[in-house]
Amino acid sequence: MVSDMTTKTVFTTGEAAKICKVSQQTIIRCFDNGSLKGFRVPGSKFRRIPRDQLFLFMKDNGIPTDALESGKKKLLIVDDDQDLVDLMQDGFERDGRFDIRTANNGFDAGMGVKEFRPDLVVLDVMLPDINGKEVCMRVRNDPSMDTVKILCISGMVEHSKVDGLKAAGANDFMQKPFAIDDLVGRACDLLDIERGVMG
Repeated sequence: MVSDMTTKTVFTTGEAAKICKVSQQTIIRCFDNGSLKGFRVPGSKFRRIPRDQLFLFMKDNGIPTDALESGKKKLLIVDDDQDLVDLMQDGFERDGRFDIRTANNGFDAGMGVKEFRPDLVVLDVMLPDINGKEVCMRVRNDPSMDTVKILCISGMVEHSKVDGLKAAGANDFMQKPFAIDDLVGRACDLLDIERGVMG
């Protein structure tokens, strides 16, 4: 049962109650008074709670979040070089702790962040449509994405540009070319998970 909980993105009030170790009535009451955010299934009375909202609720109320956190970290890889995307994806898949999606341009990246709600975005700065700095700013302008970490990658070297990216909201920067293992390690650091547990 628990293994299912760690990968789900939306929970019923009953599932949320099990994860939080409280009664279902408590969850329903918190949902109805707005302290636990969620949505109703259209055309029904069923309440549903998105994973990120449940996580925030647990944090706010001092409930241990282990039941949620043992799941995979959600990763969005954004680069217009598909060969590099494949390499990065392979590296993160070998680690085994990531649920991975990819995008090849800034537009898809923006949509991906909104829909997928990743824990981390590995973001190429030089995208064909909008630059990575713009993507950073868009993510940072949405308060619901406060917890999203952004790791920018690029072949450019000017330090002023790197500073600009960090000012726009990037959490870290890596110079291309890099070793995939180093990238995975840096991602683990950003997410506060141990490097290479799967070895």
